[in-house]
Amino acid sequence: MIPVVKPYLPSREKLDKYLDGIYERAWLTNNGPLVQELTARLEEYLGVENLLLVANGTLALQVAYRALGVSGNENGEQQEAITTPFTFIATASSLKWDGVQPVFADIDPNTWCISPENIEQAITSNTKAIVPVHVFGNACDVEAIDEIARRHGLKVIYDASHAFAVQYKGESLLKHGDASTLSFHATKLFHTGEGGAIIFRRKEDLERAKKMINFGITGPESIGEVGINAKMNELQAAMGLCVLDEMAENLTARADVWQRYQEALGNAVQLQAKGHALSYNYAYFPIVFNSEKQAVHVAAALKENGVLARRYFYPSLNSVECFEAKADQSVSKDIASRILCLPIFSELTEINLAQITDIISDSLGGRSHD
Repeated sequence: MIPVVKPYLPSREKLDKYLDGIYERAWLTNNGPLVQELTARLEEYLGVENLLLVANGTLALQVAYRALGVSGNENGEQQEAITTPFTFIATASSLKWDGVQPVFADIDPNTWCISPENIEQAITSNTKAIVPVHVFGNACDVEAIDEIARRHGLKVIYDASHAFAVQYKGESLLKHGDASTLSFHATKLFHTGEGGAIIFRRKEDLERAKKMINFGITGPESIGEVGINAKMNELQAAMGLCVLDEMAENLTARADVWQRYQEALGNAVQLQAKGHALSYNYAYFPIVFNSEKQAVHVAAALKENGVLARRYFYPSLNSVECFEAKADQSVSKDIASRILCLPIFSELTEINLAQITDIISDSLGGRSHD
């Protein structure tokens, strides 16, 4: 079976050396030396400052909300944050879990990222923040979003879970907004097994978040505020350091897979439109078919032949009852119904690729599924 994703496993020999050091020091957590090393190396690799490592990507979002004053009620009114319905559930559920009502704004039909025009229309007196998503590593219209936030006095927290190493106009895409969050889940391009990070614009927000992720403790015998345990541990950091050492090879292999898909399928399906100033990371290869029926048929044909593709992101979150969406985001629903993400990982062979693209081409060339 060819999975849709496969965790990148770095050199076992190198990982063992890191583990030997952990055993020698017996320092497993609480900002250990490997966490400190990974923080410094990621800041250098990504070209950012004020990076904070945390235990997972969902906690990265929640800590960012808290550090930036987005969570909770104000004057007895529930606060709202505008976000996209075309994303993984954690983007919206992390808001809801933290007492903030997600308000969905529809996406652009070509980039699949949240539409700035729809953000503007969704703003109310209770809006506290905008939480856009760089979907599949594609850049949102960051200039327009930052300008809307400036005019309305809103915080911007970018869910950049897919945007590791993405460059926009020659700089890290992660520099935009008040904060950008990353997921280092095992299935991501860069991973620590489980893990995540927050990149803050301001150092003072970073310093507050550092205390928050350690129970709010400010000193050996003092607690400054309510906090949580969101720290990354040394075992996670060891995996991250090994994966980071091999990023060049991983990126090159994934880029090759991505290009071969594009050459074979680009004229038969809709691909995500990306900005000309974007340096992409080849983390995903999503395709959109003419109809939901066609997408489901192709997914079934792939599965019958031992290939797993994912309807990612389906369903559109505005159709999920617990989020109580008050408007119909029709573009997101439409794209979500017709999309498939194809397998993409560094070990995918030319034979695998040929098999996958042949199955899709044969499925599209057979009887009509429109």
